[in-house]
Amino acid sequence: MFENLSYYLLQEYWWFIISLLGALFVFMTFVQGGQTLLYALGEREDERDLIINALGRKWELTFSTLVMFGGALFAAFPLFYAVSFGGAYYVWMAILFCFIIQAVSYEYRKKPNNVFGSKVYEGLLFINGSLGIFLLGVALATLYTGGNFVVSNMNLSHWTMASYGLEALLNPFNVAFGLMLVFLARVQGLLYFYNSLDNPSIEQRIVDHLKLNAALFLVLFLYVLGSILLQDGYGYDIQTKVVAVESLKFLGNLLANPLLLVVLLMGVLLVLFSFYLVFIKSNKKAIWFSGVGTVLTVTVLLFILGINHTVFYPSLVDMQSSLTIENSSSSHYTLITMSYVSLMVPFVLAYIAWAWRVMDRKQLTLDEVQNDAHHY
Repeated sequence: MFENLSYYLLQEYWWFIISLLGALFVFMTFVQGGQTLLYALGEREDERDLIINALGRKWELTFSTLVMFGGALFAAFPLFYAVSFGGAYYVWMAILFCFIIQAVSYEYRKKPNNVFGSKVYEGLLFINGSLGIFLLGVALATLYTGGNFVVSNMNLSHWTMASYGLEALLNPFNVAFGLMLVFLARVQGLLYFYNSLDNPSIEQRIVDHLKLNAALFLVLFLYVLGSILLQDGYGYDIQTKVVAVESLKFLGNLLANPLLLVVLLMGVLLVLFSFYLVFIKSNKKAIWFSGVGTVLTVTVLLFILGINHTVFYPSLVDMQSSLTIENSSSSHYTLITMSYVSLMVPFVLAYIAWAWRVMDRKQLTLDEVQNDAHHY
């Protein structure tokens, strides 16, 4: 089956898989967003326990999705993995640290004889949900704005800035992208709590906080989306592979693929519809419309980076060192083999959906948390 596909079609197929996994991870960051709202929604310790335990049921699914995304990226496009993770070292190490402390915090927050106390671990969860997601957004934004790297003819790369990726924080678009993901995660977290918690006091606070967070997210999203569609991008010649600047490259990719444009609009409308469901209808199922909309939107915005002979990771130092799905991918044989493995992805997603349904069969209450032997 996959043997009959051309090398380029396999590269596009794997870029789509990675775009989809990245979008699923962005949706799952509602866990991180919820962590930043712990004290905003939980005024008493038992309310904070309720919130933490609602998130504790899902944080491992988020981590699993992140591992799938990173693993697929490494296997399908190893040169990008080497250039970005090996070059923008300080940024990725900071992100890794933020996710390590998340795992530690869920494990030790309510351990008997906790030396540091629960508030320390709650602070670490806030760092994971704010700084971790912000830096991850900045790193993803460099796919549009580029990095300071050079790649030799032997595919040996080096970073040209001693700040090793931290210079990305000086770009307003990168900062806006990171903040957008933070507020998106907070919005998704609020919608998740609205669906999964049975507590009238917290429910009212959710609606109040959703108004501000949704407004800030929409402002940042419009800025980021407008910047992407109106900025110049980089393309390469099909024959010579020479990279050159192309005006309105990403907008052109959408217009050349009307289906992607329709999916993008559907995604945005579903997110807006989820706000309508909460504010007008008080419908607790809004998270599902927002979740599907987020996945559709992010998938398209990532996918247009790699199609239509587009550079998905521009070099700000040497334009010809820029990375594309052609010059950074694994071999034809490797992609064919991996493509058969990718047929297992729907089963993994089905498992996640099944686990979610089992854990959220009914709304979580204070009594259930207090009587639960496994208390986060």
